[in-house]
Amino acid sequence: MTEEMIIAGFGGQGVLSMGQILCYSGVMQGLEVSWMPSYGPEMRGGTANCTVILSDEPVSSPVLTRFDTAIVLNQPSMDKFENTVKPGGLLLYEENGMTRMPERKDITVRSLAAYEASVQMKNTKVFNMVVIGGFLAIKPVLQLENVILGLEKVLPPRYHHLIPLNEEAIRKGMELTRDKSEFLNGQKP
Repeated sequence: MTEEMIIAGFGGQGVLSMGQILCYSGVMQGLEVSWMPSYGPEMRGGTANCTVILSDEPVSSPVLTRFDTAIVLNQPSMDKFENTVKPGGLLLYEENGMTRMPERKDITVRSLAAYEASVQMKNTKVFNMVVIGGFLAIKPVLQLENVILGLEKVLPPRYHHLIPLNEEAIRKGMELTRDKSEFLNGQKP
């Protein structure tokens, strides 16, 4: 199993920490991992992305131009990375702020109202955890208990009291994505 992905959005959306959490989670699961961040000098508000590779074999290079999955959190990231998803791959995008829907027909496209869910949870800082939950519901490449262990590694100890809230957000993202995929498959009115 090898999962090669790009996570992209604005600085401050938790893009880089999402990648770190997924990589630490992979380590906890005994996988080989790679995390390569890329961000503009402006940080918050600028563009940010990271490449994440999870594999049961050694990772030869963190440099990728095509991805199994693209998680995009804003329109500039959609515009830049939609065409980098391999045929048959996944494009998961945040609904809030999109001005154009994806156009590709040879990939799986799923949207997620992660920001809205984080507002309902009364803490927009868990937005990125809702997105991780959405991703894991579609592609369960990591076990939830390992994601929680990864979260413990990434969060400084002074924020460990927020781990239950983050776990709730991950579960919320899983639930939202499952509900949407049932709707897309015609199973809900």
